[in-house]
Amino acid sequence: MKVLVTGVGGQLGHDVMNELYSRGYEGIGSDLAPVYSGIQDNTAVTTMPYVSLDITDRDVVFATIGTCHPDVVVHCAAWTAVDLAEDPDKMEKVSLINVHGTQNIADACKKEDCKMVYISTDYVFDGQGSEPWKPECRDYKPLNHYGQTKLEGEMAVSGALEKYFIIRTAWVFGLNGNNFIKTMLRIGKTHDTIRVVNDQIGTPTYTIDLARLLVDMIETEKYGYYHATNEGGYISWYDFACEIFRQAGYSTKVMPVTTQEYGLSKAARPFNSRLDKSKLVECGFTPLPTWENALVRYLDALITS
Repeated sequence: MKVLVTGVGGQLGHDVMNELYSRGYEGIGSDLAPVYSGIQDNTAVTTMPYVSLDITDRDVVFATIGTCHPDVVVHCAAWTAVDLAEDPDKMEKVSLINVHGTQNIADACKKEDCKMVYISTDYVFDGQGSEPWKPECRDYKPLNHYGQTKLEGEMAVSGALEKYFIIRTAWVFGLNGNNFIKTMLRIGKTHDTIRVVNDQIGTPTYTIDLARLLVDMIETEKYGYYHATNEGGYISWYDFACEIFRQAGYSTKVMPVTTQEYGLSKAARPFNSRLDKSKLVECGFTPLPTWENALVRYLDALITS
């Protein structure tokens, strides 16, 4: 199986390439940079083929996918800076990447008759209430521009293709990029006390675990919408921060505050990021390990990287 992965300069794309390599599949990495610009860890992403790809250039997308002839495209490339997406000067660019870029990939996949994986987010919902969002829920009310563009990306994929997997995830962390854990560790080294919101509820997702699931999926034809995060129950960012410091051996004190008390965020954040993942088991897929277990492995990986 030949797989083209977009966005390999990011957290998830990097780990998808490594997972493909570990299973003996032919992976082709792509990103906007002329050469691979992520972490240089001597793994698959630096040993397997790489092509520079601007997903917003429709002709280039068609030429690249037409030349590669992949069996699957795993589309990890996206604008993910949620607050910056609210900047009036950036909104058009965000739409160009997340909507039009995704449409280009989907249309090229249709022409090549190949499978497509699209990574989406709980931000397509309004983030209210306390019930977990189900994969088939269509009660879309994005709170911000990022969420709106990811929703439009979903629609581009489902509207163009039949052989697609749309996977919504949340609270992602991996080695190749910035994330909440790295931020907490950095701040924890210089602050005795920090404030973290305790009224936004969800579950973290380790990109290594998610990458394994994605490759499990593309080995099948069980197409459709899925939700995927680590197991271990629903927690707040405050809970997550406390466990990060506990496992890392930091003495930093964490003070719980409400989103309103915390302030600062330019983009509205969902209070309810609970994702119902029961469809994974129903369709025969192995759920991700618990987030506590994922955190142990991630902190170990940070030490050795």
